[in-house]
Amino acid sequence: MPNNLWISQLFDEQNPQKELEKKGVLSFGASKEFKYDTRCAICKGSKFLCGKDSCPILVKFYAQNRTRPLIDRLTLEGSSPPDLFIGRMGYPYVNIGPLIPPIIGDTSMLGTPEMWSGKTIEEIVDFRFQLVRGKYRVNVKDVDGGKIVERTRELALSKAPTEVDAEFRKKPVGRISLDDEVQPFGPSAPLKNIDITYSTTDHKIDKAFSDTDLRASEAVISLYENNVLVSRIQKAFSAGLFGIEKNRKFVPTRWSITAVDSMLSKNLLEDVKTFPLINEFRVYEHTALDNRWIILMIPSAWSYELIEAWYPKTIWNPDGREIAIFSDAEGYEGRTEYPDIGGCYFSARLAVSEQLSRERRQAAAIVMREAHPGYIMPVGVWNVREAVRNAMKNPHMNFASLKESFAYIFSKFDISINTWIRSSKLLQDLIFQKRIKDYL
Repeated sequence: MPNNLWISQLFDEQNPQKELEKKGVLSFGASKEFKYDTRCAICKGSKFLCGKDSCPILVKFYAQNRTRPLIDRLTLEGSSPPDLFIGRMGYPYVNIGPLIPPIIGDTSMLGTPEMWSGKTIEEIVDFRFQLVRGKYRVNVKDVDGGKIVERTRELALSKAPTEVDAEFRKKPVGRISLDDEVQPFGPSAPLKNIDITYSTTDHKIDKAFSDTDLRASEAVISLYENNVLVSRIQKAFSAGLFGIEKNRKFVPTRWSITAVDSMLSKNLLEDVKTFPLINEFRVYEHTALDNRWIILMIPSAWSYELIEAWYPKTIWNPDGREIAIFSDAEGYEGRTEYPDIGGCYFSARLAVSEQLSRERRQAAAIVMREAHPGYIMPVGVWNVREAVRNAMKNPHMNFASLKESFAYIFSKFDISINTWIRSSKLLQDLIFQKRIKDYL
């Protein structure tokens, strides 16, 4: 086998360089040293020509290579975590189906992002790539469309690993798919048949499913208040288990994650806005997956901003020579437009609103993220939600003034204070208001 043939086998297209660039893994211009379409083949994961600390192709290749011998057939028996995936391409006609590993036993770790804190990117990719995605095309409104639809939705009702027998029309094949909204998964194949040999029903979710007069948003909030994991609510929402009966439909996984984070945080904030303000400036911090997180809470009426700074050679700034910074914000009344920064905006907002709700306090919050080159591939917005949650669990620093909190924050970040301020609407507003107050 030619040295670089394995790279081509990971992609749907013949040109791996083209696919990498399209997916945002790598982006190279022509150079004197290397031809445009050969750099990956020349590197072979050993020279780190893309500037990353480790090769994202090799990370996925090794994970996939361990799974391939176990799934190189038309049938698969395994314990789904439980997990499923609803695609969005071709909407309203989308691919639905289970995620199944070639393993019998307790696979709950594979489908529960809340359990992944402290894991490395390599570990996350390794156990997610064990999940084979079955695909069956339906109209999103066809939630009663036969056996495969019924079994897929049954997985969303399950509370523990569920034994599944699947028959495919073709052998599962893999491709590199990078998405900052959705956690990674492994190879896929069109489904011919599916049977569930053992499952246990989550009675909390089943109760919401059985109530065909309960609005979807009410079901989501009720389950959250009854301590159902956010990731489990998102899967059930995606499977069309909630809402007025005639309105139920499948929701693409990417959209369901954002919708649930948005609904839950919006509901929490309705109460948070009635609580008294915190009495000090607070700084929370956390580091994971070569991402540095700092959350500044300010004794002011609710407002919120997420700022992300991506170093060169990171996923969303692959070929840049300078740090790329993106931000989105909202005032007291919230926002009506989808944030340019993506679904991570609502994931971080949920984690912040949870903390304020627990304390029965109100504050303005600015979430700042420095993504360094060790963050070699996206693993889903769960990472944002859980990172901010973990920051909130750590002891926070208290300061009497904005100036003191700035001094501490920017002793922790590599990026200068002026760069952050130029990119932040809320920080600029705070500084401007302070100057006006001092003048008066």
